[in-house]
Amino acid sequence: MGGCIGISRSRSGPMEGSSGTVSRPNSVFVVGALRKNQSLCHETIRWKSDVPLTEGQLRSKRDEFWDTAPAFEGRKEIWDALRAAAVAAEAMDFQLAQAILDGASVSVPNGYLTECYDEWGTRYQVPIYCLSPPINMVKEACGRDSPAEWSEPADGGAALALRLRLSTTCRELELRVGARHTIAHCKTELQALEGIEPWRQRWFYGGKLLGDRLLVEEVRITPGYVVQVIVSTEPRPPS
Repeated sequence: MGGCIGISRSRSGPMEGSSGTVSRPNSVFVVGALRKNQSLCHETIRWKSDVPLTEGQLRSKRDEFWDTAPAFEGRKEIWDALRAAAVAAEAMDFQLAQAILDGASVSVPNGYLTECYDEWGTRYQVPIYCLSPPINMVKEACGRDSPAEWSEPADGGAALALRLRLSTTCRELELRVGARHTIAHCKTELQALEGIEPWRQRWFYGGKLLGDRLLVEEVRITPGYVVQVIVSTEPRPPS
């Protein structure tokens, strides 16, 4: 998704060989083969999204990737380390990011988290949108919190029982809502039931992220099917 524009170099430059610096070998032995290794580059990748994203949409895409990537390949502890390293690197704390990679025995042959390998030679690829925001990111609409825009329909419609599965516990629960209620309203109902703030919830059905303004009846949920609720464990970003 999106195209790479270039890189923005950190003013700090390469890490010096001081006592507080983590040193890395130039190569690592992986499953009987020698693979060249590089220190993490002190650079921020600049890229442009094909479709402009808001901060909330970018956060949702990142949450979706980090929450689902371990289910397909690789080891969860390595994915956790890569996520922590990505957060540190985006905050320009490259020394911390390097220490995290070293502690997990992760090598980065090209110096970027876009392609990594664990000590067994398993390949891990982190999408660029998890490493830096696009240069064409747009601001949230000013009317986001407008009562008129976010008011619920006067008629909630036919009563429905949604089956939800929470990512934090993997358990299923039933949430009773109206067919004409918005997903935003459903998130509020889930908060009342489970104490999970709406901003921490990302709802997915059929592999698609459900937007807050979408009506339940518009999702066309097949009876008995489950809506996945990915719950963010990250601290709330500053507004």
